[in-house]
Amino acid sequence: MTSAELPQTFQALRAIREGETFRTELQTLPTASLPEGDTLIRVTHSSLNYKDGLAVSGKPGVLRSTPMTPGIDLAGTVLEDQTGRLPTGEAVILTGWGIGERQDGGYATLARVRSEWLVRSPAGTDARWAMSVGTAGFTAMLAVMGLEEHGLTPGSGEVLVTGAAGGVGSAAIALLAAAGHSVTASTGRAEEEPYLTALGATTVIPRGDLPALRRPLEKERWAGVVDTVGGETLAGAYASTRLHGSLAVCGLAGGSDLKASVFPLILRGVNLLGIDSVSCPTPRREAAWQRLARDLPMSRLEAMTQVRGLSEVPALAEQILAGQVRGRTVIDVQR
Repeated sequence: MTSAELPQTFQALRAIREGETFRTELQTLPTASLPEGDTLIRVTHSSLNYKDGLAVSGKPGVLRSTPMTPGIDLAGTVLEDQTGRLPTGEAVILTGWGIGERQDGGYATLARVRSEWLVRSPAGTDARWAMSVGTAGFTAMLAVMGLEEHGLTPGSGEVLVTGAAGGVGSAAIALLAAAGHSVTASTGRAEEEPYLTALGATTVIPRGDLPALRRPLEKERWAGVVDTVGGETLAGAYASTRLHGSLAVCGLAGGSDLKASVFPLILRGVNLLGIDSVSCPTPRREAAWQRLARDLPMSRLEAMTQVRGLSEVPALAEQILAGQVRGRTVIDVQR
């Protein structure tokens, strides 16, 4: 595609701060205003994550500057790759690497990025599937892989998922159940029990059970943990993890502090695994996406996914921060 054939304008949801005032608005912008990069993408879908909710609502700590296009995920097709790595028309996925935080992200119909950040869409998948997975499902897959690499196998015992009705939690339950694990879901939304059991959870416990575990060492229960919450929930799960069990830690919806002791580490050999989905190396990204295509097909995602338009993102951002969004929300940026 020649430069003359490339789109001259695009639509984007822009986050703008003027003094103490923060707002978002849909704008039509010239393609020349996109950030530096060697690859131009026609974006068709993005998604809504907790971090996007913070960014679109103007909460501190996500957007490094404004004006900015939020959206930490995107999927679409290559319009131009100056490196020659990806052909025009190639279907690609981008999560992390600072988009929607340090540079313009996925809430737009075009994006200019670095070719090396992009992963080819697995065979047999499309952009809607990719964003039904998104950063949340990708993070869940990295967490499951981390637990397995540290000894978790089907039959090892109960695997706990905290924040179970959220995007990462929902995907983690589905992935763990698909791998043959016995999954316990922790949630503050009792009404979501049918949804969680349909995903594959065998047991559902109230959110308050874990913060109530305050001793340095509690009764051993969990063979593995996927924690999306942090804070007192993580501390309780950590204290009750079994001998040589592991916790994959990937969220802080309940707080960033961890008030605990070293006893589970030195007396039970418990492993605390940090899950970084933003700057995950490319080979591991590719392995995770290939496994997601195998273990989390669209047929399994339908029950946890809704599709909404770009103009709906500001309202959805407030809902996800209030804990009112279940599962995954795909954003169709073309509507």
